[in-house]
Amino acid sequence: MKKITMFYLEECPFCIKAKKAMEELMNENEEYKKLDIEKIEESENVALAENYDYYAVPSLFIGKDKYYECTIYDDYDKIKANFKRVFDEALS
Repeated sequence: MKKITMFYLEECPFCIKAKKAMEELMNENEEYKKLDIEKIEESENVALAENYDYYAVPSLFIGKDKYYECTIYDDYDKIKANFKRVFDEALS
């Protein structure tokens, strides 16, 4: 299993959608609850965030490789689908 690093902002509307999507995914698949997900609040960890290549949150990494970076065009379904894709990759 691979570790996921997630960057987010507490008040970000896309991050709020991502949090809901994560909860739904974990309720749909018990294996997702076993994932090692380090959640980093960007504004509280600026120095750490600067070591990763992304612009928008939420962003998901496995190692230093970016697997998902939200855009302003991502609706809830797209966010959830991308989180599922990253979760499945981390489990493989």
